[in-house]
Amino acid sequence: MRDIQKEIQENLDTIEKTYDVRILLAVESGSRAWGFASPDSDYDVRFIYAHRSEEYLRIDPMKDVIEWQLDEVLDINGWDVKKALLAFGKGNPNVMEWADSPIIYRKADEWESLKETVLHYFSEKSALCHYYGTANSTLQGFLQGEMIRYKKYFYALRPLLCCHWIERYHTIPPMEFEKLLTMFNEPDSVLTPELYTAIQDLLIRKVETEEKDLNQQIPVIIEFIRNECARQKHISDAEPDDHRHDYLELNQAFRKLLGIGWSV
Repeated sequence: MRDIQKEIQENLDTIEKTYDVRILLAVESGSRAWGFASPDSDYDVRFIYAHRSEEYLRIDPMKDVIEWQLDEVLDINGWDVKKALLAFGKGNPNVMEWADSPIIYRKADEWESLKETVLHYFSEKSALCHYYGTANSTLQGFLQGEMIRYKKYFYALRPLLCCHWIERYHTIPPMEFEKLLTMFNEPDSVLTPELYTAIQDLLIRKVETEEKDLNQQIPVIIEFIRNECARQKHISDAEPDDHRHDYLELNQAFRKLLGIGWSV
């Protein structure tokens, strides 16, 4: 039997040796981290890496991504820490999720202090626009027909629940779908019991079916997605700009990282 966890670790080791880098963080970023993987879901491994300090003191531009593997089972790629920190500084929700993934494949000691810094750059505006855009794109592109792939519901539902989370708590939403569903228990929640029941039923069906399978449209979920996309467009458009617009803490964290060496 194929040992995927071992294979992922071997790939990360090979990446470090091949590119002479240190992996600071490697996590799961897709449906396995979200909690609604299908039997045939792949592994979306994302990592942040650092070169040796002297590599950042060069005149010619340095490649800032490593695109390592993409097949039916493993999707592995990573960003240089400088590229990642720039994205954190802009409140990029994708890298914010990497920092908070529940499935961690590798974590260097230096990551903890970096994480504490980067989470200070969470932007409600960026997150709301991103999650609304993801949900609306899914609605328009994949949820219009009579027959729908189960996973496409979640590509709209999860972002919309993330928007709800931000509205309610003004914090970074959790990656795990089950944690987002806890909002249904709030006494003033607009999320109805009927919708909750439909989503729970969909979760059961999703983990038992292949990703490519087509199934009948679920009206209560589609109605929620359509209505919520319309509502979130107005909310995200009206949200004031809350970006930090400074990189002081990130620059300090980057310099501190470059001052820490490692043995080969």
